[in-house]
Amino acid sequence: MEYKYINKIDSPADLKQVPLEELPAVCGELRQFIIEALSKNPGHLGSSLGAIEITVALHYVFDTPNDKLVWDVGHQAYAHKILTGRRDRFHTNRQFKGLAPFTNPAESEYDAFIAGHASNSISAALGLEIGGKSHHTVAIIGDGAMTGGLAFEGLNNTSMDKNNLLIVLNDNHMAIDPLKGGFTQYLVDLTTSTTYNKWRWRLYQLAVKMHLMNDAKRQRILRRNNNWKAALSKQQSNIFTGLNIRYFGPTDGHDVIGLVRILSEIKNHRGPKVLHIITKKGKGYAPAENDQTVWHAPGEFNVTTGERRSDLVESQKSKVESIPPLWQEVFGETLLELAKQNEKIVGITPAMPSGCSMSIMQKEMPERVFDVGIAEGHAVTFSAGLAKAGMLPYCNIYSTFLQRAYDNIVHDVALQNLHVVLCIDRAGIVGNDGATHHGLLDLAYLRPIPNMQICAPRTAEDLREMLKLAEGLEGPVAIRYPRGRVNPIPESSTDGHRQSDRAELFTRSREGVEYGKGVKLRDGEDIAVLTIGAIGNTMSEAISSLEGRSGGGSFAHYDMRWLKPLDEEILHEVGKKYKTIITAEDGIIAGGFGSAVLEWMADHGYSPRVIRLGVKDQYVEHGSTKELYHMLKLDKEGLCESLLQAQAK
Repeated sequence: MEYKYINKIDSPADLKQVPLEELPAVCGELRQFIIEALSKNPGHLGSSLGAIEITVALHYVFDTPNDKLVWDVGHQAYAHKILTGRRDRFHTNRQFKGLAPFTNPAESEYDAFIAGHASNSISAALGLEIGGKSHHTVAIIGDGAMTGGLAFEGLNNTSMDKNNLLIVLNDNHMAIDPLKGGFTQYLVDLTTSTTYNKWRWRLYQLAVKMHLMNDAKRQRILRRNNNWKAALSKQQSNIFTGLNIRYFGPTDGHDVIGLVRILSEIKNHRGPKVLHIITKKGKGYAPAENDQTVWHAPGEFNVTTGERRSDLVESQKSKVESIPPLWQEVFGETLLELAKQNEKIVGITPAMPSGCSMSIMQKEMPERVFDVGIAEGHAVTFSAGLAKAGMLPYCNIYSTFLQRAYDNIVHDVALQNLHVVLCIDRAGIVGNDGATHHGLLDLAYLRPIPNMQICAPRTAEDLREMLKLAEGLEGPVAIRYPRGRVNPIPESSTDGHRQSDRAELFTRSREGVEYGKGVKLRDGEDIAVLTIGAIGNTMSEAISSLEGRSGGGSFAHYDMRWLKPLDEEILHEVGKKYKTIITAEDGIIAGGFGSAVLEWMADHGYSPRVIRLGVKDQYVEHGSTKELYHMLKLDKEGLCESLLQAQAK
């Protein structure tokens, strides 16, 4: 497709050459460009379509990169990437060695701060505003990210310190799933206060035109703003004016000309300010507007028909019994099963009910599932309170986001030895979302916590049994499992179990998952291989492929299942018999499973050579899981290489 405008825009300076009245056409081209690009190279569609007009307006009004734009999360920043010199590389977005999935200062000077985890934009932008030399600093934050506690901490600090920060609140009443909670309703109420907003804006513009407004007068008026609102709207003051942060809006976030005019008028106002815009997630593409949750990140799709490739795959599942379910689906179905049998079980998730499949229980038992918003720390402490009250919370948080709740786990859960089950989704390499989303640290950061119990399933049956086993334990339990589909059990599985079909995986369990106990998958004489979690399947394939090969050696393989407590019976057996031990984990090596084995051997007087396989001391870039596992030498080929090297030494 030929693009009249955006093919000539290689920087915001080029954008500024476009006449104001032609900016809607620029927005239209950006919208079409993003739709076309993401139909072939999947990414976050809905959020970026909804933020196109504000992106164009910000770059049109502000002098970037001298002025700083700080994007929250980065889902909404695709138009920003295209306008800042990355148009011709945009087809590589989220691909291995291609453009980063979110904003990243290492990629472009226009990316003022890294984005990936929600709610950090206000704090980061305030630091840039106070500590930097830029003329203007803008934080662009969605209403979903505003449910996070860090956003409110940033607002509080913004109101305390002298600064001129502009906060753009992009309000579409959505995160990935529809937003819930008091703050969401509060924003709805705020947008309906039409009398107050209309007359305040008119009075302000009149005062400026009559030269009756200066900084001193504006500050005095700002302090009296609460009384004005009470008189005009008979409603309570809004949270921003209550913090002495100047509030503008709400206004149409898809009126690019109107946004340019408003931003031009308010950008030089002294003191902190909020521009509240109302947008529609998926704006301009009917399928994305009509099903905003699905089209947040829809995968590949047909632009004309709106048919998603994943829809086609799903429709064929009933015909292909060998297609295994997603790990999250096994979790969701099992949780519902357990909740039906135990009325004390409740589900907690921070804004990810569909992403973790807690939506399965939510549909049948909405009163027992709590979506607390993008607030991981609160989710954990809320779970602790529920446990203290006698309930049994299953708290599902992605591994990378659980990092944000570390103190809550230590102080509020583990210190009191409360029975909270942490279901850690997306553990390990997650793929194209990259360094901000890989779940590589959880084994290492959970292991030192007293009272914490940690396990990882290798199969779908293991996950079901671990979820059931956790119900009867005491104290905190962490169950970590990866993204994607469960590894099918081969027909000739070494542990004597044949592959279940898809339906059976949700109903059939197998005996043998015991507390603190691993399982021997294969006998061997030369080297003991110890794995934990789903990487054990890849290791089994690697060992099998070396059977009979010259120099392949003889490898015993143990699936340890538990990191804490470790299976000491297996470790004594291995320590006595083998001079070389290989450990493998889908996580950071330092402090993780391999470190635990190494420490145990030293503490118990064994001195084997321990070779630890996993992710070294690094952040892992974005790319497909296949590409990343290959790069890290944690795929079948890489593990074979490591096994042979260990045998050679």
